[in-house]
Amino acid sequence: MEKSTKPKHIAVAGNIGAGKTTLTEALSKHYKWIPQFEDVANNPYLMDFYEDMPRWSF
Repeated sequence: MEKSTKPKHIAVAGNIGAGKTTLTEALSKHYKWIPQFEDVANNPYLMDFYEDMPRWSF
């Protein structure tokens, strides 16, 4: 079977502190993938979440 050269995208989603970064780092290391992480420095909602979690969480 020939290897596909088509790019693949896998999204990892979950609550804050669920282990998304840890899982992504482990998968990227194991499969030799290049991970792309969310730019939290430019997330306009993150500060609102930390200041009033009951209001901004699901």
